[in-house]
Amino acid sequence: MPAYKAPLRDMRYVLFELLGGDDLTSLPGFEDFSRDTIDAVLEEAAKICEEVLQPLNRSGDEEGCAFENGVVRTPKGFRQAYDTFREGGWTGIACDPAYGGQGLPAAVNTLVEEMICASNLSFGMYPGLSHGAYVSVHTYGSDELKETYLPKLVDGTWSGTMCLTEPQCGTDLGLLRTRAVPSGDGSCKITGTKIFISAGEHDLTENIVHLVLARLPDAPKGVKGISLFLTPKYLVKPDGSLGARNGVACGSIEHKMGIKASSTCVMNFDGAQGWLIGEPHKGMQAMFAMMNAERLAVGVQGLGLAEASYQGAAAYARERLQGRSLSGVKYPDKPADPLLVHPDIRRMLLTQRAYIEGSRALAVWAAKTLDLAKRHADPAERAKAEDFIAVVTPVIKALLTDLGFEATNLGVQIFGGHGYIRENGMEQLVRDCRIAQIYEGANGIQALDLVGRKMPAHAGRFLRSVFHPISDHIAAKKSDPALAEFIAPLEKAFVRLQQATTFVAQKGMARPDEAGAAASDYLRLFGLTVLAYLWAKMAEDSLAKAGQDGFYRAKIGTARFFMERLLPQTGALLQAITSGAKTMMAFEDAAF
Repeated sequence: MPAYKAPLRDMRYVLFELLGGDDLTSLPGFEDFSRDTIDAVLEEAAKICEEVLQPLNRSGDEEGCAFENGVVRTPKGFRQAYDTFREGGWTGIACDPAYGGQGLPAAVNTLVEEMICASNLSFGMYPGLSHGAYVSVHTYGSDELKETYLPKLVDGTWSGTMCLTEPQCGTDLGLLRTRAVPSGDGSCKITGTKIFISAGEHDLTENIVHLVLARLPDAPKGVKGISLFLTPKYLVKPDGSLGARNGVACGSIEHKMGIKASSTCVMNFDGAQGWLIGEPHKGMQAMFAMMNAERLAVGVQGLGLAEASYQGAAAYARERLQGRSLSGVKYPDKPADPLLVHPDIRRMLLTQRAYIEGSRALAVWAAKTLDLAKRHADPAERAKAEDFIAVVTPVIKALLTDLGFEATNLGVQIFGGHGYIRENGMEQLVRDCRIAQIYEGANGIQALDLVGRKMPAHAGRFLRSVFHPISDHIAAKKSDPALAEFIAPLEKAFVRLQQATTFVAQKGMARPDEAGAAASDYLRLFGLTVLAYLWAKMAEDSLAKAGQDGFYRAKIGTARFFMERLLPQTGALLQAITSGAKTMMAFEDAAF
């Protein structure tokens, strides 16, 4: 397994130099989070990820979870690692101090999440799902539910899940059958089966708090009749101690392609006692509080795994001797030149690097904007930030996981046959990354959300929150000859994005299949254009500092590679989008 070192230099660069993270202290509640404090948090996070979590990654994959007599055991070392993680306060770093959390900015938490995902994604699933449950309860739960459950979720003594999917319904939650029958005491009896439940059963925590989508007896049909219920594994006594086992049990665990040390469970609810979160029949609203947080986090999973793959591939390319340079021997004292001299190896490494560093900038930009949406004193600024988060959430989830899968595949390719075998750990990164394109809303669904909901919303207001910064930047910088090699490609891509937006808006309004056919290509075009904007900003910033050290010179070189070798995809994407839906939809069903 490649050794992982947290990319702290680039993380600090993105947060503080590119995005001005020092101004976080101006937001209410963040006054104490100076650069020194944030640096200390990142240093400690790097230490636990490198020294505690990453050493368990390969062994956890090979051993997997075990299921016997309704009990799930996590792999060797996971319980001890979780105790260390919990005792260090890492389960609550982004949680409300009123419930024992540390209240760190989302921008910082995103960087910590990246480290966790890069070092051991399977482990990260357990506290990650707990945080999602925390978000829903904190946002929509009653005061009593908050006081009973949040302190334990925050300190990691208890963990959480989200129980949505059923055998007959995944994306289409309108088909959901799980029932909730009022008991007369303020609770309901929950009955049904849920599948693909991450962290549904395990041995890391004393209790597991399941958030379950179910239908009340008077529920309307479809998604408008779904409610959300808090259903614990063990009931909680009035004094806060654990009581009897609730009517919920794990029926089996899945045997999966990846994230094998994360228990993915079939959960059976048999008259389990549950309490309503939010209003009756408004469960989708409460569920999306969690889902939107998780979608940003899943995008970061793709980023983290890509970083781990790049580190392994770059080290291997420096060390592995294979063939001679096409332009002449570079290392005459060695029997062969290292892989790094070959153009195609450099193409793959630079592709990984350009996608990773661009994706990190996008993820932290979104997270910092999320902090503004929650804490800025001006309601107008909060509203602008909310618009931005609404439109970039599906882009981050889909783009970063797509690029993460591409990057981890490139890592295997650089290793060649040694990447395909288990011994070197590169193939695990591919397997682990693959699920990120599927869960928390498959990437095709994210694309439909972008073109079907976010694009037309409020007459395009959501889109303007992204388009205006890009347009303003191009207008301000296009006359600067020093930036021409970065601004000109960005402008071309942005024009293509505007043309694609017009096409999808016009054609999709009359024929929805046109929008559906264009959706995935449109999301990719959108995402690459946003990355180009961020790379243009990083290049400009680094040009002024290039004489200081190689870090900034590498930024400029990577920016050039992105603009010249990766951004031209936008031309083909526009052509594909404007070709329309006919070739897809005219194909006869019987021929498939």
